[in-house]
Amino acid sequence: MIVKAYGAHSGEQPLQSMDISRREVGAHDVRIDIAYCGICHSDLHQVRGEWPGTHYPCVPGHEIVGRVSSVGVHVEHLKAGDLVGVGCIVDSCKQCDDCDAGLENYCDAMTGTYNFPSTDAPGWTLGGYSEQVVVHERYVLKVRHPEDQLASVAPLLCAGITTYSPLRHWNAGPGKKIGIVGIGGLGHMGIKLAHAMGAHVVAFTTSESKREDARALGADEVVLSSSAEEMAAHAKSFDLIINTVAAPHDLNAFLVLLKRDGNLTLVGAPASPHPSPEVFNLIFKRRSLNGSMIGGIPETQEMLDFCAEHGIVSDIEVIRADQINSSFERMLKGDVKYRFVIDSSTLAD
Repeated sequence: MIVKAYGAHSGEQPLQSMDISRREVGAHDVRIDIAYCGICHSDLHQVRGEWPGTHYPCVPGHEIVGRVSSVGVHVEHLKAGDLVGVGCIVDSCKQCDDCDAGLENYCDAMTGTYNFPSTDAPGWTLGGYSEQVVVHERYVLKVRHPEDQLASVAPLLCAGITTYSPLRHWNAGPGKKIGIVGIGGLGHMGIKLAHAMGAHVVAFTTSESKREDARALGADEVVLSSSAEEMAAHAKSFDLIINTVAAPHDLNAFLVLLKRDGNLTLVGAPASPHPSPEVFNLIFKRRSLNGSMIGGIPETQEMLDFCAEHGIVSDIEVIRADQINSSFERMLKGDVKYRFVIDSSTLAD
């Protein structure tokens, strides 16, 4: 089936309208009419070739929500009309230890929603900046939010699970002091989720103007990270700090804020590496520096259900398809609170 999409033919060209092919619905497949797709910073990195291995044409998008239009003959738990989501994963080997554990995100054969090898034309996956998508049922998630919140649910499929997974893994909750570095697409979700889990939440920002924003999102305290005095006041006090910043910077300033056995978890993916941290900041106090990559399918469903139960959605700005390129430029400037979401009904205009 031929559908409308927005993508790029090279890293030097703007995204434009194009026709792409979607496979026929197989026995275990679900066809989804996409209503909205969020814009992630990774979309910009990949489509512009800032990350290696971009295949063109590249159609980004892995924050997909919509309605099921048809299902394969062996699909049991989804039906036409269901509200659903698709995140960063559309396939995996389904039989390794990671897949058996519901951690398909760490499977060596994990297939991403775009720019990964695929048997579908053109030979790699094409993402959610499109009218429809066909996905194996295992990787389709149920959306239990009210339909009028659907656009705001879309970023949960990446920004939500990317911050939820380390919060759950490191047992964020009452009695824990959690730091969130950066108040953007990822960071604003981290603040909301950590607050809903009952943790004491401290937001770190380089922008004085974001103090009130962070408190409105649920932060108990806000620290200006450029202030040595404000940073020093929190030395050796954090159980967990989640760093969402997608640009290289000095990690030592945050490592020294961890208590013994505290963890600094990186979820932001910069285009070039961070400077190496001072090893003694890790050795002393047995601190850990680690990373976390989205989440598996069961955990992503858990996150969506948690958000529905607690009334959590992303703060968004809905755009038309013909505003994607200008939105990329605004995103680079931090000119969005906090996530752009494409109205897929405008793709064919």
